[in-house]
Amino acid sequence: MSRYSPLFDRLAADKHGAFVPFLMLGDPDLASSFELICEMVEAGADALELGIPFSDPVADGPTIQEAAIRALAAGTTPAKALGLVARVRERYPELPMGLLVYANLVHAAGLDAFYGRCAEAGVDSVLVADVPLREAAPFIEAARANAVAPVLIAPPNASDDTLRQVAKQSQGYVYLVSRAGVTGTESRAGSSLSPLVQKLKDYGAPPVLLGFGIASPADVQAALAQGVDGAISGSAAVKASTRGPKALGRFVAGMKAASRGEFVDSFPGQ
Repeated sequence: MSRYSPLFDRLAADKHGAFVPFLMLGDPDLASSFELICEMVEAGADALELGIPFSDPVADGPTIQEAAIRALAAGTTPAKALGLVARVRERYPELPMGLLVYANLVHAAGLDAFYGRCAEAGVDSVLVADVPLREAAPFIEAARANAVAPVLIAPPNASDDTLRQVAKQSQGYVYLVSRAGVTGTESRAGSSLSPLVQKLKDYGAPPVLLGFGIASPADVQAALAQGVDGAISGSAAVKASTRGPKALGRFVAGMKAASRGEFVDSFPGQ
């Protein structure tokens, strides 16, 4: 049974949104990365999105690119990254965990082998950031064959047909991108996403999480006000992690409080 379904059922019953932080596995090194990930969970993260460092992260802005560079410099390989996931899984057996990766990493291992190793490590879902919907079929097939949920991106300018296919093919959740471009906190979504969210739900999509530009409690609450089921924060979480575990814990706790509808006055990473 998917670990996502019980999470979203519980949050819906409590009328809370999900808060899902992202970190790069192995940043700044494997031991510190494990400590940072555990800090996020203890601070209230509902689920985790984790990256395997890659040399050409085309969907990521400078903050996450730098995280990948640090992790690679520390000797983090895909095998070591999945080993780290397995350690986290051992400590938190019920926690939903997803990977955000790039296609070359999957191809290098072979699709079936890659998803099989993800399943063995305890990964619940995989989002391949640089694979468009029209080329996603082999990845979706390999993921499902290994009981790993394929997560697809819904871009803000998607056609109705694209939204319908994303809703149909995604499992676990749909990653709704708030704006065009790369990850980062430098810019925000320009227009309401509520119509897109409603269409995804009308097409039977799994829960919808909004990402890109989620950096403060106000961003989390603005996202939830548009009808999504939760928010993903990448660059802001990585920035908080560079200030140490306690700063990261404060960041996650503040963002999670916002997802419960609590007012948070100050920026939680400070």
